Parts: sequence; structure tokens; C-alpha cells
Amino acid sequence: MSAPAASPIRQSAALGGALSGALLLVAASSLRTLDGGPSRTAVLITLTVNPRDALGTVDALAPIVAVTAGLLLLRWWPLLLAGAGLLTVPMLLPLHLSMELPLSFGVLTRCSQPLALIALLAAAQAMFRRGETGRGTLVAGLSVGSTLLGMGIANSWAQPQYYGQTTWPRPLVLLALPALAGTAAAAWLLRGRDPAARPGGSEHQGWARLRLVLAGGLALALSLPLGLLTPDRLALVLGVTRGALYRHGYVIGAVIGTITLIVVAGLAAMAGPWTLGGALTAATVLVAMSAPLILAMGILQYTRLPFFSVLAGLALGAGLAWSRLRVPLTVAVTVGAAAALFIAYAGTTGHPERLAEQRVIVPGILIAVLVTAAATAIAGTVAPTLAPSGAIPAALGPLALILAMGGRQAVEATYLRDGLPESSYFNPVFHLTTSAVLLLVAAAGVGGLGYAQQWATRRADRLRAEQIRREAAEAERNRLARPIHDGVLQVLALMQRHGNDLGGPGPQLATLAGEQEQALRNLLSGNPAAAPAFYLDLRALLTALSSPTVEIAAPADPALLPAQTSQELAAAVQAALDNVSRHAGPTARAWVLLEDEGDAVRVTVRDDGVGFAPERLAEAEDAGRLGVAQSIRGRVADLGGTTEISSQPGRGTEVEFHVPRRRGLAT
Repeated sequence: MSAPAASPIRQSAALGGALSGALLLVAASSLRTLDGGPSRTAVLITLTVNPRDALGTVDALAPIVAVTAGLLLLRWWPLLLAGAGLLTVPMLLPLHLSMELPLSFGVLTRCSQPLALIALLAAAQAMFRRGETGRGTLVAGLSVGSTLLGMGIANSWAQPQYYGQTTWPRPLVLLALPALAGTAAAAWLLRGRDPAARPGGSEHQGWARLRLVLAGGLALALSLPLGLLTPDRLALVLGVTRGALYRHGYVIGAVIGTITLIVVAGLAAMAGPWTLGGALTAATVLVAMSAPLILAMGILQYTRLPFFSVLAGLALGAGLAWSRLRVPLTVAVTVGAAAALFIAYAGTTGHPERLAEQRVIVPGILIAVLVTAAATAIAGTVAPTLAPSGAIPAALGPLALILAMGGRQAVEATYLRDGLPESSYFNPVFHLTTSAVLLLVAAAGVGGLGYAQQWATRRADRLRAEQIRREAAEAERNRLARPIHDGVLQVLALMQRHGNDLGGPGPQLATLAGEQEQALRNLLSGNPAAAPAFYLDLRALLTALSSPTVEIAAPADPALLPAQTSQELAAAVQAALDNVSRHAGPTARAWVLLEDEGDAVRVTVRDDGVGFAPERLAEAEDAGRLGVAQSIRGRVADLGGTTEISSQPGRGTEVEFHVPRRRGLAT
């Protein structure tokens, strides 16, 4: 269900607010990266929270509460963005005022990035509901691209200092100030709310809407029970010794990651099949981009190239998402990124880390651009499939990101050499081909979702057209019902009652009048009990017309056609045979030939009667005798077919019907 179009001022304010929110997400992601937060994906909640540590529990609960509240308050996304901007300010103050804020502020600042992400995705949802598809895909793509750009800033401007400390990038202030101003202005111009962001229509009421909130909130809250899964308890569950588990520590991450994948995939499935498909596709590319971006940042470190490379990839991915050909173009760039990783792995004889050791700049730039473009474009391309169900914020927010976290933990358990993981920052890079394969899986997911959406859209269009046709037919029946009831039906009823009193053909006329009256009443009332099956065998209907003077020739196999097509075509053949009995002469014989041509059927009715001059048909129509025009030609024309009539005096008559099958019925 589409939302009413907004005024140009509100549309501009919404777009400006969304772009300001993207800048805010860049700043927040950069600060989280520099502050020791996750740099590969956004809004990742630690799975090692100790529930007995009160501060640790609050620290984990804060983003969970923020995201759940955001999913409940999607229509208030301008205010959510403004709130996320205010929560970012405490993260900027220590950089320039040399002050240390209370620890409680740190808990609140953890909410800025997830809140900004949910608000940005809600803005994209609102744009789709207003029919602004291009803008919606752009904003959805920026939700991923902005996070990567923040990582690029952190890697470009943060230079190592003594004792492992880093200097803070000054460009953050240049981003934060316009972001804060833009989000505040959007909140004021939109009066703090955008009703289009909330899923609309009765199909999204009640449980259908609440389950998206539950799925997102429960996915984030999964970190709390998994925090109870200590190594000792896990060893007990797996039936191994504690020492064995500590010797193979990667198994802990693999088990927790697998549990995360299973549970969160189930939550996404609960929210709907589109939500599951979109979240899995987005999560796959988030897992895939981890290793190549580690490699690219390692190659380009201590320069400004990480920022400009990621910015170029962001611009490319956003452009692909904006395009009407977003699905094939996104698949192409994702496959291209996978091919670049395969080439990098093969070109270094299985040691892609050498590119970082030797500082080979061009491959680093190419990998950063292509991977960022693929991640950005996939987020934007998946969004249109989620928009009708209102699932963009939940699917591309908490569900995709927690799936990515679990997937990364499960995949990293395969990063082994001689049965053990390498104790190196570049350990994921050693297995670069895994990321390449995951990129190919993500490309297949995008293509599958695009095809499924196209099929669903066409099916909905067909159902809508059928509904319109039925409503039009009902309106036409209602329009014709009164004059027919007052005229034709009264005459037929009178003939049925008094036909037997006329003598001669009177009884036969009474019977025919009764049959036609009932058929006409069924037609006008649209009696469902009289509705035929969906398919009928035309061969069987024509065979029933055989008589001592009519021979039927038909294939051995049934000729299945839509019921209406079979009935109308059989009626046209019956009308042609009636003309033979009335006009061809008392000794005339007729032959009916049925030919099944696969995508069409051809029926020929031929007789050896007296025939007629070709101009007789036109003269009959001019005189108002419309039997051939309506009962024969009209029926077949309504089916999309053609009728050819050929006759010569003394040589009989041939009538040929050619009617196409509907798509999917050809044998």
C-alpha cells in the first residue's frame, strides 16, 4: 500500500535529513572504530558479556533497548536521527576539550550508531512507500556504505603514536557539525515525524507488524543468554575436556556463531520469507567483505587512500542502487569483486598478504572500491524487495548484522593451517577465496530476490487485472439485468408456459425457451454453482456433437484449454453446425476436424451442402441478421482468435477457427 505523496518541501526535508543521517553514521562509525569498536560491520554486540557484571550488562542492554525502541518508533525517524546526533556529541568532546566524561556517558554513546542506522533505514522505508524508489535505494545503500566510509576515515587519518595510542581524525568535526545541523533541521521541517515510515495497510496490522520488532529485538538480545555460555559449560555440552576446548579456542566462536545463525535465521523466517531472504543476502556480503577490507586497509595504511577508495566505492555502489537496472548491475559488480579476489589470491600464489607487505597500491585500491561498491549496491538493491512488507529497518538492521556476526564467527573457524589458526591480524586474508565464494553467493541471492520480486509483481498485476475484469463484468451484468429481465426473460417465460398449447413445434419451443431462460438467469446472476472447471477438454466437447450427419475427427490426446475458451469455441462450432442443418440442404453432411498445434488449436467445420455466394454474409449483417457475426465470429474474436469462412454456390462451406492457448497451456 502506497502512502500519499508528500509536498516538495517535505520530500526535500526527508532527503536532506537522510543524507545528514548518513554523515552522522560516518562520524559515529569512525569514532567506534577508533575507540576499539567493531570496524568490519556496524552495530555488532559482543557475545562475551558477563551477566554478573552490572556495568557490562547495562553496556550490552543499551543498544538493544535503543534498536528495539527505534523499530517501534519508525515514523519518528527524524527525531531518532536528531537523538543519535546528540549522543554522538559526548564522543567528540574528549577529542577537543581534553576531558574525560563519566563512564555512564560511554554507555549512552553506544546507542548513537545503532539508532542512526535504524533511523536511516526507516527514512528509506518511507521513501519507498511514497513511490520514491530511486531515493529509497540510495538511502538504504548508504546505511552500509556510510559505515565503511567511517572505517576509511579512521584508517586514513588516525596515525599511530606512542603506547599504541592514535591521534583522532580532524575531519570528523567537519562531518559531525553539518550532520547535527541537517538532522535537527529535518526534524523541525518534518515536525519530528514521517507517517510513511510506518508499514501501512491492514496486512501489516497487529502481529504482522509486531513480529518485525520482536525479530530485531530478540536477535540483538541473543548476546545475553550466549554470554552465559562459558568455556566450562560449553565443554560440558560438547562432551569434551576443558583443556581440549582451550587448545582449540576457535571452536568456541564456531559453536556460538552457529547457534547465532540458526536462532536469528529462525527469527527472520518468523518475520516473513522476504525478510529472511533479504537479511541473509545482506549478511552474506557483510561477512564476505571482512577479509578483503582488512587486506585493502593493510595495503593502503598511513595514507589518505583508504578514505578516497571507500568513497569511490560508495559513490559507485550508490549509483548502481539508484539505477533502474540495479539488479543486473549489482550482480555484475559483485561478481567482479569476487573475480578480483580470486586474481589477487592466484597472483600471489596463495599468499595475498604479500600485497600488504610490499605495499602494492593498485590492487588495494581496486579491492577497496569493488568490495565497498558491492556491499553498498546489495543493500540498496535488496531494499525494494523488503519495502512492501515494511521490513527494511529490521532486515537490513539488526537481523542482517547479527547474522553477519554469527556467520563471521562460523567462517573464521575454517581459517586454519595445519589444523590451527594463524596468530596473525591477516589470518582472514590467508583465506581470501572464502570471501570470493561468499561474494558469489551474495550475487546469486540478489539475482534470486530480484527474479522473485519480478514474479511476485507480475502475479499481483495479473490478480489485480482479473479483479478489475470481474468487477467490470459484474457491473455490466447489473446494467443489463433490468432491461433483460423486463423484456427477454418475460418473453421466454411466457413461451415456456404456453408453448405446449400451440401445437406443432410448440412443445419443443417451450423446452428450448425454458433452457435459455435458465441459462440467461445464470449468466446475469454470475451463479458460482454454474461456474465450470478451470480446464476443459475441447476434444470431448466436440465429440459430443457427433451425429449420423456429423463426423468428428480429433487427436487421441485431450486438448485442454481454459474452460471459457473450450466452451465458447464448442459453442461456435455448434452454431456453424446449426447453420449447416438450416441452410445447407436436407441431405448435407458435415465434418469437424480438430488440430492441436501446441500454442493454439485449429477447428475446421466443412459441409457438402449447397453453399452460398461470398457477399451473402455482408448482406445478412446489413439486414440485421447477426447470427454469423455474433454467434460465430464474435465468440472466437473474444478469445483472441480468427474465423475464416469460405463458400461457393454448389460447393459447400468451410469455416475455420484458430484460437491461441493461454501461456503455460501449450503441450
